[in-house]
Amino acid sequence: MHATKHSKMACVLVLAFTIAFSILPLSITFGGVGRGELLLRFKPGASWHSGEKVLKDFGLEVLEEIPQIKVLVVSVPENALQRVKSALMRNPMVDFVEENCLVEPLQMPNDPYYYKQWHLPAIGAPYAWDLSAGSGSVTVAVLDSGVDSSHPDLAGKLLSGWNFYDNNGDTSDVYGHGTMVAGTAAAIANNQIGVASVAWGCPILPVRVTDTSGYTSYSLLSEGLVYAADRGAKVAVVSFAIYGGSALSSAAKYFMDKGGLVVAAGGNSGKYEDYADNPYIVSVSAVASGDAIASFSSYGPYIDLSAPGVSIYTTVRGGSYASVSGTSFSAPVVAGVVALMFSVNPSLTPTQVEQILEATAVDLGDPGYDIYYGWGRVDAYAALKIASSVSPPPPDTNPPSVKITYPSDGDTVSGTITVKVDASDDSGVSKVELYKNGALFAVDSEAPYEFYWDTTADPDGVYVLAAKAYDLAGNCGESSNVSVNVVNAKVSDNNPPSVSIVQPLNGSTVSKTINVVASASDESGISKVEFYIDGKLAATVSGEPYVYRWNTRSVKNGWHTLTVKAYDKNGNTADASIKVYVSNRK
Repeated sequence: MHATKHSKMACVLVLAFTIAFSILPLSITFGGVGRGELLLRFKPGASWHSGEKVLKDFGLEVLEEIPQIKVLVVSVPENALQRVKSALMRNPMVDFVEENCLVEPLQMPNDPYYYKQWHLPAIGAPYAWDLSAGSGSVTVAVLDSGVDSSHPDLAGKLLSGWNFYDNNGDTSDVYGHGTMVAGTAAAIANNQIGVASVAWGCPILPVRVTDTSGYTSYSLLSEGLVYAADRGAKVAVVSFAIYGGSALSSAAKYFMDKGGLVVAAGGNSGKYEDYADNPYIVSVSAVASGDAIASFSSYGPYIDLSAPGVSIYTTVRGGSYASVSGTSFSAPVVAGVVALMFSVNPSLTPTQVEQILEATAVDLGDPGYDIYYGWGRVDAYAALKIASSVSPPPPDTNPPSVKITYPSDGDTVSGTITVKVDASDDSGVSKVELYKNGALFAVDSEAPYEFYWDTTADPDGVYVLAAKAYDLAGNCGESSNVSVNVVNAKVSDNNPPSVSIVQPLNGSTVSKTINVVASASDESGISKVEFYIDGKLAATVSGEPYVYRWNTRSVKNGWHTLTVKAYDKNGNTADASIKVYVSNRK
């Protein structure tokens, strides 16, 4: 049950429907100790035992797993979160680790009796509906606070969805935001009541991912996207400002690989946000009537498109209607257009849909792409005209190109290494498989394609590595073989060290106190040298110079045997002896 998830997240990002925009630390207290959450994924090839050890060493509690994208949600003491995160980022076994961010709903309510749906003619929706009002086989997934199933403009078109916050099938709207978003994208039209919408012929899949205050998290959004993809949704509207996040990107790629497109709100900070473009998510800024950028709309290099987002008249929880503003509502406008495009031409790929949207958008601001409008304001009619005329692409028979870039052929390796693979394809790479001596070792579904190999788990010897890359059409490309020599065991050393007595000379006469000097050497190194007088240990020296100060008065005059014994670092020994004549006056 996710009943406490909203209070256990490590940070707050922003959703899309008020001008207020903040990032705030949140935590929950367990027995007086605050806990935060991290999203963690190990590299392909890392063993279950090794991963479990990392979790244990850092005191991480696994709260849940998103198996489709191999992401763990783990709990960590709040006061150790940054330290643990930094340490995990340096661990070669870890693919990524990031804070499980809590995403805040943003609402900017306006005149509740303002019934002018200016945004529909502004994007050419009435003309687009002549081509398609939406197909019953094209599902729009709404990842939000739930949807009011009793609303007259939504009732009867909602599919059975899932509530990831409470882990049950109750997708009732607990905050109100989801009903507004759903109505903007796909409320029933032409029914003589209420409002119209962009894709009013398409069914809605409600996926509740928030608490009762409208907050959600990266983990819940990721789970929701995977669920919607597995249910066959063609477009998912995420009316939250999700600028980054490796887990979310993985889930969005999963959704795209299943044939759908994710559309997200651009944010309502009203300022520049320096985030890179996400290739798996269409981020939308908001414009007002007259196509001026909305004052609250965030902007930056991650923005792909713009759409109406000011005074959008839509459905409201409880059966009524209201005018609302925010990028929370520009996103479902674009999502509705995406649904119409898939409706008019089911053979389109997600990449084709995005390319057509961008190519047909009304260019605003600076010519071409700009950080405020992206490629321009969406034009539903122009997009559908092109979409309807696009012929199915010819069968893709070209396999991806794939190459192992590390290690190189003939390399000697030991310990843990990261095997790196380059793979590319015109239609996109769906996965890369790594083989070791002909057996499947691990699978990676996202670039960079990297595999964790603990060579100490394998006997020393030569191993042949090969990689296979698959595109979305199922074509397979194979790399050249790479042979590597694994050497972890120590080389057996049975050779004794070299040892001799340098001073005094054999057969010489000595008296008083003298230096006994030994010489010792070995490839593995000398660990110690022992000095013996007549077979009795007199001294041990562990480092050069190997010298023993011998008071010859401690023995009787006459012949005596001096012996030195050297030990190498592998335990091999050798000794050398001489005889000297001791002569001291009595």
